[in-house]
Amino acid sequence: MTGNFDNREKAFEAKFAHDAELKFKILARRDKLFGLWVAEILEKEGAEADAYARDVIISDLEEAGDADILRKVIADLDAANHLIPESDLVARLSVFLGEAEQQLTQE
Repeated sequence: MTGNFDNREKAFEAKFAHDAELKFKILARRDKLFGLWVAEILEKEGAEADAYARDVIISDLEEAGDADILRKVIADLDAANHLIPESDLVARLSVFLGEAEQQLTQE
């Protein structure tokens, strides 16, 4: 009886770890897609666009939620005289979240 409980506990722990890893990967993919989109607006191409997308991913690790990534992107866009409302950026994050989920769950 104890063996069944231990097996179930290990299965729940494994599922929790898998779900947490998948969530992290989905958010990182979302941030990359978002970063590449912003890079295009900022007229960055190739390696420069990829580097910008990496910076966006890293910026999202600073604190929980999306405030950190939005702060970075808004500052970068403002500095380049591209004024995009925060609500539009949040909507774009949502679109890219859906794309990231679709891409990673189909792999």
